[in-house]
Amino acid sequence: MATRTFDVIVIGAGPGGYVAAIRAAQLGKKVVIVEREHLGGICLNWGCIPTKALLRSAEVFHLMHRAKEFGLKVEKPDFDFDAVVKRSRGVAKQLSSGIGHLMKKNKIEVVMGTARLAGKGRVTVTTAKGTDDLSAPAIILATGARARSLPGMEPDGDLIWNYKHALQPPRMPRNLLVIGSGAIGIEFASFFNTMGAQVTVVEVADRILPIEDAEVSAFARKQFQKQGMTIVEGAKVTLTKGQGQVTARIEAGGKAEDKVFDTVISAVGIVGNVEDLGLEEVGAKVERTHVVTDEFCRTGVEGLYAIGDVAGAPWLAHKASHEGVMVAEMIAGQHVHPIKPGAIAGCTYCYPQVASVGYTEARAKELGFEVKVGRFPFIGNGKAIALGEPEGFIKTVFDAKTGELLGAHMVGAEVTELIQGYIVGRSLETTEAELMETVFPHPTLSEMMHESVLDAYGRALHF
Repeated sequence: MATRTFDVIVIGAGPGGYVAAIRAAQLGKKVVIVEREHLGGICLNWGCIPTKALLRSAEVFHLMHRAKEFGLKVEKPDFDFDAVVKRSRGVAKQLSSGIGHLMKKNKIEVVMGTARLAGKGRVTVTTAKGTDDLSAPAIILATGARARSLPGMEPDGDLIWNYKHALQPPRMPRNLLVIGSGAIGIEFASFFNTMGAQVTVVEVADRILPIEDAEVSAFARKQFQKQGMTIVEGAKVTLTKGQGQVTARIEAGGKAEDKVFDTVISAVGIVGNVEDLGLEEVGAKVERTHVVTDEFCRTGVEGLYAIGDVAGAPWLAHKASHEGVMVAEMIAGQHVHPIKPGAIAGCTYCYPQVASVGYTEARAKELGFEVKVGRFPFIGNGKAIALGEPEGFIKTVFDAKTGELLGAHMVGAEVTELIQGYIVGRSLETTEAELMETVFPHPTLSEMMHESVLDAYGRALHF
């Protein structure tokens, strides 16, 4: 087959790749996108979206048990585990098919197959029908990442699961060990715990949710323990598989304990999908399984860009999408601004939810800032009490000299939605003065954001 020519080739159709393709097409470019498995990538099919569907089922189940608090009657709450999983997969399928519609709408050609760089501006795709040779002056790598597998903890889909196994579980675990307490580990721990499993979370760092503010981590830990989870921090674990069970030796605080589990979820990080892409042949640099790029996602190889998880932390879908737009606009000759990592929020959809943006209090101090810190608890907010969600708090960190909002950290109901207010504030370079003068609607959870700012300056009204 003769080589086919395009303006832009995108490799990978996850939230980075498909968004880059759409934006490039909007700007008049002839675009082809190559995907080896499924449109929407890990996020839509095996990550962000289906996990939220599972967690929503768990949230409703949790509320069913609390019905009496709200003056309601629910007799013997129960669930159909297969139906819960089926709903999650249906949500993922619906959104994945929607990506196909968007590709057609924007006249983007989709090639299903495995891509490999074949020289400057050239890509060879191995498809079910043979080989497809493509060329373009601009190539965007958006190949994503996959679960890290540690020796002795290799997922087998039976006793030891990765995130894919946990999204299509062969059974409801009775006694579950989750190794790793980042967003993925804690979300699965929260889901299975709410659905009735006995859950133990083991974290090698000195606290769970280690990238979050220390106060948020400590609060979340107490809430998880109240819900019945066992949390072991600063721990090492080794696994021994037996017949229908796994024995875990958990070492922490100078002590070792053997515990038996019927299921283990390994959530110990991710590695970039950089293999067999031909990166070395074209001169692209790879470090620690990620493609090395500058702030504009350029690889140093003319016309070759890398975005999203394959280009490194933070490993977040919204970061990948924004990079995709930036690169597409740069290819089209527009003036763009690099993405500031401190402006990218992190959200964890456990119960209670966790959300943050910018520097933690400790990090701000490490960087030499003199800080003013405000806090406001959910128990002081009328809407939170009305919702029956009085547990949580919002914390804001300001530069004492300039009033710049350096960071915001939240734990509690719906904080993954609330965090956007502070993200916009940081993007607009808002100071404490503008935030104080902003009129927040009542009664809303967002009023706590205002009160936290006021508290940083000794002006809190309701606490």
